[in-house]
Amino acid sequence: MDAEWILQGSEQAVFRLRELYQRHGYLPYKMSKFEEYDLYVRNKSFLVSEQILTFTDMDGKLMALKPDVTLSILKNSSQGKGLQKVYYNENVYRPASGAHSFHEIMQAGLECIGDLDDFSVGEVVMLAARSLELIRSDYLLDLSHLGIVAGLLAPLHLNGETEQSLLRSMGEKNTPALRELGTQLALPQSVTDRLCRLALLYGTPAQILPELEALTDGAPQAQQALQELSDLCALLAQYGLGANLRLDFSIVNDMNYYSGIIFRGYLPGLASGVLAGGRYDNLLKKMGREGGAIGFAVYLDQFQRLLAPQRGYDADVLLLYDGGQPPASVAAAANAILASGKTVRVEREIPDGFRYRELRDLRKEV
Repeated sequence: MDAEWILQGSEQAVFRLRELYQRHGYLPYKMSKFEEYDLYVRNKSFLVSEQILTFTDMDGKLMALKPDVTLSILKNSSQGKGLQKVYYNENVYRPASGAHSFHEIMQAGLECIGDLDDFSVGEVVMLAARSLELIRSDYLLDLSHLGIVAGLLAPLHLNGETEQSLLRSMGEKNTPALRELGTQLALPQSVTDRLCRLALLYGTPAQILPELEALTDGAPQAQQALQELSDLCALLAQYGLGANLRLDFSIVNDMNYYSGIIFRGYLPGLASGVLAGGRYDNLLKKMGREGGAIGFAVYLDQFQRLLAPQRGYDADVLLLYDGGQPPASVAAAANAILASGKTVRVEREIPDGFRYRELRDLRKEV
C-alpha cells in the first residue's frame, strides 16, 4: 500500500527517511554550509558538476558553498573499529539542468564506510529500496556492477580517458558509437560485441542474470562481479524487494572513483531518477583511507514535485469577516472548518488570484 502522506515542503519525507535510517542504527551527520574549496577542486570529476560556488572567507581562505555531501563525510570521518554508518539531510548547491544558474537541491541519504562485506552492501541497497517504497510501492530500483565492465576491459589495459569514452557510450546505450570506438581502438570484435550487448540489457534479475553468465564467460574478474550481483539480488529478494528490481548496464560511473554495485531509483511520473548511489572504494583510497564505502542520495525536490497536491484550488474554504465580528467568533468559525477536515484561509476580503472551493462570509451572518 502506498504511503498517503502529502508533502508540504519535504518535512514529512525527511522525518520518514530519518526514522527508517535510525531503525537500522545509522547516526545523524550535520555539515556546515561551507567547506574549503580545496576539498572539491581535488575531486572535481567525482562531482555531478565541476562548477562550484566559491567565496573568500574573512581570513582570506577560499571556501565553497557545498556541492556534495559525500566528500565532506569522508573528510571528517575517522577510521576505527566497526563500520561508520551515518545519514544526513542537507541542501547542496549545483547548476540547474539546462539553465545558466545555480539552485538549491534538497537531499537525504546515508553512507556506510569501513570493512564492507556482502551483508553491509546489501543493507545499504535495501535501505535505498525502502526509501523509494515510502513514497510509492511501484518504484523501480535499477542495479548495475562496474566490476563486470571492468572485467571485460581489464585484459586490454586501456587508459582512463579511453575507458571513460566507452562508459559514456554505454550510458547512452549508443551502440553505433561503441562500435566506432572499438574500431578506432582496434578492440577485439568479441569485446566490442559484449559491450554492445551489455549496454542494451535491461530486465528483471531472472531475465538478465542468465544472459550475463554467457557474456562474462572467460573473464574471471567479470564472473566474480556477476556472482556478487547475483548474491545481492537474492538478498534483496529475501527482504521482499525482488519485484521492484531491474538490471541495467547503461548505469555507469567513473571507474576512477566507483567500484562494484551502483544503482538508480525511479518513480512513475518523473522522467529523471530520484535516487542515486553506489560503491566508491576508489575515492576512499584516493583520500588515503583503507576499506570500502557505499552510499546513496535521495533527491527530495523531485519527491516534492511528485507528491504536491494536484488541486485546482488553494484552500477548501475562504472565510471572510470584517471588524464587526469579535476575533473569538472568527476563530471559532475557522476552527470548526478545520475540525471538519477542510483547509481554510481567513481574510477580510477576497485575495487576488486565490482559488477556493467554498466561500463563507461571516459579514452576512451578523
